[in-house]
Amino acid sequence: MHVLVTGGAGFIGANFVHQTVAERPDARVTVLDKFTYAANRESLAGLDIEIVEGDVADRDVVDPLVEAADVVVHFAAESHNDNSLNDPWPFVQTNLIGTYTVLEAVRRHGTRLHHISTDEVYGDLELDDPAKFTASTPYNPSSPYSSTKAGSDMLVRAWVRSFGVEATLSNCSNNYGPYQHIEKFIPRQITNVLDGRRPKLYGAGLNVRDWIHVADHNSAVWRIIDAGQLGRTYLIGADGEMNNKAVVELILELLGRDPQDYDHVADRPGHDLRYAIDATPLREELGWEPRFRDFRAGLADTIEWYRANEAWWRPQKDAVEAKYAKTGQ
Repeated sequence: MHVLVTGGAGFIGANFVHQTVAERPDARVTVLDKFTYAANRESLAGLDIEIVEGDVADRDVVDPLVEAADVVVHFAAESHNDNSLNDPWPFVQTNLIGTYTVLEAVRRHGTRLHHISTDEVYGDLELDDPAKFTASTPYNPSSPYSSTKAGSDMLVRAWVRSFGVEATLSNCSNNYGPYQHIEKFIPRQITNVLDGRRPKLYGAGLNVRDWIHVADHNSAVWRIIDAGQLGRTYLIGADGEMNNKAVVELILELLGRDPQDYDHVADRPGHDLRYAIDATPLREELGWEPRFRDFRAGLADTIEWYRANEAWWRPQKDAVEAKYAKTGQ
């Protein structure tokens, strides 16, 4: 199998490439990545793969790669909410125009597609609401990031229905694990502590996220590619609900610091309250189960990765913190 991975030098995509190389030795992997600030060549170091630097919205780059592939796994996306609030255009360009470009290429060449999306397209839930997101939950995005991801999902569904594109979709809860850019919540707090800084918590920190280890996300993606029903959307989650305050305090505890040794900073505009995924169809119909069932153990594993790979994140750290300092966060 020849697998084209768009955005394969980003966080989830790079982990997907590592898992594919390790678990599917007969697969040939090509990575297409624009190598913006969020991508890192070092995340793919040592792998026997083809790497193409290019824009997912550029037809001349995308088309021959899709033609040569058996399956396209479309991770490429601008994904940081704070950045989308500061400058929405890159999110429109990559998430919408990029997905359109991929869809037209797979339509021309009859290539199988799996589209990666987020639970943020559904908006948020009240903190005391027992409900969870399902594939039938109405879309209600709240930021330029989540709205452009919602739009990309709709494009895929329309191309499936109107043009018969062979595609599946997945919407996943918040990922954590190796190779995640340190502007993101968990790696930012881990590297703050490792760097001798105090972690930063938006607002009161009561916002709840449904955490899943990136290795579990990617094992679910392969299960969907192998056995999922074409045209279907699958939700990926590991029942890992925890509020941000508890996550920061657990990071501090695991690193031997006082769990209260953090600062509250200005909250993000329009900050979603709670995400929660119902992954029942994925588990019952496709037989998938997460490996990292214990968030504490998964977080400890992630902390050790960042501790052991300071050379990977150190060059970015000062610039990230300087950016946040300008906004008081």
